[in-house]
Amino acid sequence: MALRTTRTSITFKAPFRLTALDETLPAGVYDIDTEEEIIEGNERTVYLRVATLLYVRTHNMVRTVTIDPQELQVAFDSDDQS
Repeated sequence: MALRTTRTSITFKAPFRLTALDETLPAGVYDIDTEEEIIEGNERTVYLRVATLLYVRTHNMVRTVTIDPQELQVAFDSDDQS
């Protein structure tokens, strides 16, 4: 199984919450990795998302949390309205 990973960053202007975490995360810049499985067909190549990972940096530690990308988008859209 071949995988492709895409790294992006997202900036929150206000604290936010995700159900995958037990705490409220502070405003700031967060790195996100999207892992996709490559499925090659006869006519085209398809990429199927298999995981979305959020990197949470605190002091001297980095935690990697698997999150729901749709929930992240909702949180980001809500932050943009603030």
